[in-house]
Amino acid sequence: MQFVVKNEMITQQFGISDLAKKLKKGTLALFPTDTLPAICSYPKYSKKIWTIKKRPSTKPLILMGGCLDDLFEYVHPCAKEDGLKLARKYWPGALTIVLPTIGNFSKNLNCHSNSLGFRVPALRLARDLLIKTGPLATTSANISGETPVKDALEASMKFPGIPILGPVPWPKASGLASTVVEWNKGEWNLLRAGSVVLN
Repeated sequence: MQFVVKNEMITQQFGISDLAKKLKKGTLALFPTDTLPAICSYPKYSKKIWTIKKRPSTKPLILMGGCLDDLFEYVHPCAKEDGLKLARKYWPGALTIVLPTIGNFSKNLNCHSNSLGFRVPALRLARDLLIKTGPLATTSANISGETPVKDALEASMKFPGIPILGPVPWPKASGLASTVVEWNKGEWNLLRAGSVVLN
């Protein structure tokens, strides 16, 4: 079924359960977050994201989850205590926390480092999807270097044929990228200023 928004045709939209099934089969998907609309996949299919976005392989993806516990099982023990303190203070929310991972888990999202950005979004609809699917590889829904899209219509036009999480229209997002901080041997470094101001 297709839906018309502002006289423009929008890609097929799916409820959480149906979209989760499509993701498990290897498709990409578009969904709203509290910051910017996102494009996602299961980590093992993440190469498709770099390809469709024309994104340089040097730019990693982030792992987004529905709750803190779903993400911290992949965090290296050396950074867990510090990471949990920050996560409990700012999640769900617009803070991406870059932490070292266990084993080679990060290889599908960051081929140049064993660290990975983690986030639990504030938007309930996004978390409901992520609870159903488990953590997903994500990034903003735009062609690399271009302005991020603002809503489901723009996302559908930019990536025609990619399934969208319904219902649309999506809740209004902040339009600001998440703040990104990185843990390095017990110290925090600000990598990108964004929606959250750390205190």
